[in-house]
Amino acid sequence: MISFRSAVEARDAEAIAATLAAGVVFHSPVAFRPYEGKPLVAAILRGVLRVFEDFRYVRELGGPGGRDHALVFAARIGDVAVEGCDLLHLDEDGLIDDFTVMVRPLSAAQAVAAAMAAQFDQIKREAGA
Repeated sequence: MISFRSAVEARDAEAIAATLAAGVVFHSPVAFRPYEGKPLVAAILRGVLRVFEDFRYVRELGGPGGRDHALVFAARIGDVAVEGCDLLHLDEDGLIDDFTVMVRPLSAAQAVAAAMAAQFDQIKREAGA
């Protein structure tokens, strides 16, 4: 998990994408249906880099066997403080194949939804969709 965390903290979109499995599934905190595939998930994460300010991980938790991880974060979108958690599962090659994001409080989820909605046309273009 060190490579993903380091890539995010460096705001390195290419390094983040390199940690994703081809068939990665992304579960958004504000969308019911998951997003699938490395091109789309990498584009979503680039959008996240554009909207989250002062992003930092504050805690890291690992599950038995080293394939399940939780990275607790804090950030802001404008004046709205965001607290959240990235829940990650690694495949047999050590790449992220399942990625769930949770955020709180409700005002933060609403800010994430609005900010990411504004990014989605660009995200689709970047993903080739």
